[in-house]
Formats: sequence, structure tokens, C-alpha cells
Amino acid sequence: MDGTLVDTEPYWIETEFALAERYGGTWSREHALNLVGNDLLESGRYIRRHMGIDREPEDIVEELLDGVVERVRQQVPWRPGAVELLHELHDRSVPCALVTMSYQRFVDPILAALPASAFDVVVTGDAVNRGKPHPEPYLTAAERLGVDPADCLAIEDSDTGTRSAVAAGCGVLVVPHHVTVLAGERRVFADTLADLDVAAVWATYRASC
Repeated sequence: MDGTLVDTEPYWIETEFALAERYGGTWSREHALNLVGNDLLESGRYIRRHMGIDREPEDIVEELLDGVVERVRQQVPWRPGAVELLHELHDRSVPCALVTMSYQRFVDPILAALPASAFDVVVTGDAVNRGKPHPEPYLTAAERLGVDPADCLAIEDSDTGTRSAVAAGCGVLVVPHHVTVLAGERRVFADTLADLDVAAVWATYRASC
């Protein structure tokens, strides 16, 4: 979701810097980008360690969510072509799952801005035991969709998310945004989701396997 469906990374980064200022910690854009795609609780541990603040990881996560949810409620920053792609997939009766390490309370205002039929399954970071880059989130989504992971194409913008999908056995359409994702197995690349030919992407992926 973050970085592919919506460009909320700037919201997270702004909230992280505000957290550092509130508690007298230190932070950098490099540290912020290291968190892209990560499990939120793991991010909370990273922030506690590298920001140098005396807050429990769980409390850090909740404060981050407070700040980011408020920003999303004011404006949902859609990525180019993302909403149009969801409509196209729905029209083609392609089952879709949202697989995100964000928690449900952050996902809710974004889903509220989409048709109820946009996703058949939603897997959030607070609904799995092991977050990305572990394969559990994508395995869970495939199971709930009733499909083989090998027949799934994940859309990812981060190395962490890509590794999760590949480990689950999915193909990955990588659309890099804030961080670099290296070429590798089970992945094809695009610059944007705008005017994307999904059938051509899937054919390219299948031909590379």
C-alpha cells in the first residue's frame, strides 16, 4: 500500500522527525528510508535504537500511527495510475488482495476512499505473526484468495516487500519510488502504474521464469 497505492512515505518521515523532536532524539532521512516496507513493530525497535528515545516500540508505533492517520484523513496521496488499475482489475474479475505492514486503523481511511469491491482480501501488519520480508503476509493473502502464490503478481516498491513476495512464491511487479530495488528472480520492473498493460506485464514475467 505505502509507496504503491498511496505515497504516504513522506507522511511517515514527517511524523518520525516530529517524534524525534518531541523526545529529544536524533533522526535522518537515511534512517527513515531504511524503514520503507518494514513491519511496524520492527520499525519501532529500530527507531528506539537509532533515534535514541526512551519509548517502548509499541508506543512508538502508536504515536507514528496517530500522526500519519491524521494526515491521511486530510488527504489521501494516491500514486499515479493506482486507482485506475484497481478499477481495471475489478472489471476483469481479477481477485485482488491488499498486503500491507501498516495496521488496520491506518488502512481504514484509505479503504474508505475506494469502492468496497476494490479488494477481496486485506492483510495488515497487525494481523500476521511475522511481517515482511517474511513470506507470511503474501502466503496469507494467497490462501484467503484461494489461489496458488505462483499465480499471483505482487506490486511492490521496496526491497523488503519484494523479498516477502518472492519468498512466498509470487511474481513481483516492482515499481520503485523512494528506495532502490535490485533486479533478481521472480521480478519485473515498471516506472509507473499509469496506463499499465497488466496482461503484457504478466506475459513478460511468465516468459522470464
